[in-house]
Amino acid sequence: MSGLNRKTIFKLVNDLVMTILMLVAMAYYITGNMVHEFVGVVVLSLFIIHNFLNRRWYKAIFKGKYNVRRVIQIGINLLFLVTMALMIISAVLISSDLFPYIPIDNDMTLRQIHVQTAYWGFIIMSIHIGLSWAMVIGSVRRMTGITGPSRIRTIMLRVLAVLIVAYGVRSSFEGDMGSKLFFYNPFGWSYDNSTLWFLIDHLSIMGIYICGTHYALEFVQNQEKRGGRKNKSENLIQA
Repeated sequence: MSGLNRKTIFKLVNDLVMTILMLVAMAYYITGNMVHEFVGVVVLSLFIIHNFLNRRWYKAIFKGKYNVRRVIQIGINLLFLVTMALMIISAVLISSDLFPYIPIDNDMTLRQIHVQTAYWGFIIMSIHIGLSWAMVIGSVRRMTGITGPSRIRTIMLRVLAVLIVAYGVRSSFEGDMGSKLFFYNPFGWSYDNSTLWFLIDHLSIMGIYICGTHYALEFVQNQEKRGGRKNKSENLIQA
């Protein structure tokens, strides 16, 4: 793990565990309510740690220059923060096992908020990861000792990305993800497959948004670089 300090490694592990546990928390009809609520508390703790470790980002929001990438990143991060806050607050209010003594007369609206913010949080979290995917890949390279580029490795990884996205699209349609984002089902969304396939399906759906965000950012950055070079060349010609 040369090239990475302990804080960076801790941040990566914290984010990885939080991502996996968020997926576990979404498997409500597989795990049951008690496990769901306990995992939710752990996710909340990891989310607080995540924000504490990245507190400098909040201090720098109004500093420096704004490009397309930074505007998108700020918007997605703040939207993720609001979504998580709504999901957590509604979770505590409708809790029946860990926080059963909070009096709520009609919790249908709160349940709707909790379920739909959970699914939107899942998508926004994936985009959030996609925004930092280049940094994740760089950290993995340093941890594994990979230094130089490899055309074969690049082709293999891109083929893998295409396969993940293709399977993710299939899983999105089979799991009726669109309805889960825009419509509330008071009877709950059941899942017929095993826990392993639940994780595979939802990881592949995450892959759609991670890959889409990552390559969209690469395209935008390449366009900005070309625009910068073009402007520089025009200035030189005029001079």
